[in-house]
Amino acid sequence: MKSVEVESDISVYIARDLLESYGLTCLSLHSAALHVKDLVEIHRAVYYGKISLEFARILKAPVVVVHSNVSRKLPETERRVVLERVFGELEKFARSSKTKLALENLSYASTGYGKNVSELEELFSIVDKEQSIGFTLDFCHAEATGQTNSLLEKYHNRLCNVHLSNRAHKPFDSQDPRLNYLIEKLREYNYGGPLTLELSRKYTNQQILRTRAVLEEQLM
Repeated sequence: MKSVEVESDISVYIARDLLESYGLTCLSLHSAALHVKDLVEIHRAVYYGKISLEFARILKAPVVVVHSNVSRKLPETERRVVLERVFGELEKFARSSKTKLALENLSYASTGYGKNVSELEELFSIVDKEQSIGFTLDFCHAEATGQTNSLLEKYHNRLCNVHLSNRAHKPFDSQDPRLNYLIEKLREYNYGGPLTLELSRKYTNQQILRTRAVLEEQLM
């Protein structure tokens, strides 16, 4: 979603045309994110979120993955102000476009707030009074923070997207016990998808296809 940040308005129509020409369906979209570190940045975080939701509407994506949009350096009182104002706007906009927001667990190195169960619990208690926001499990992030099992146990009922990659968003080139464990837990919780491959942009098409093949082998 860098196209939102650089205001490349036509990129979404190029993506839409590509999807249509190949007969593909867009199952989810990742929002552009700004981890607000000062209250003056709230309006920009809202802007990024709303434009991302508009892109999702154009691409007919039912789920938009979002970060907390708040810096982990903000004190708790200011954090609450940011969350209430940003998600207050985004939730209304999402409802109007019939799009579901799904909060993602953040990476170990992220500047944002929301890396583990306790932080996410605080976030959901502030931004999701009506319990309408889902959860995106980022497997790579969860493994790095040692939170995979805890996050699944706590939020499997909210789960509506899974980001899959090896550590540091690397591809899988063979069966991996951690990946096998994840698939078994998803089956246990009757998760129906989607599974989103989220690999670093530096990897080749061949490596992406190999990761998909490894996943498909495990799902059989």
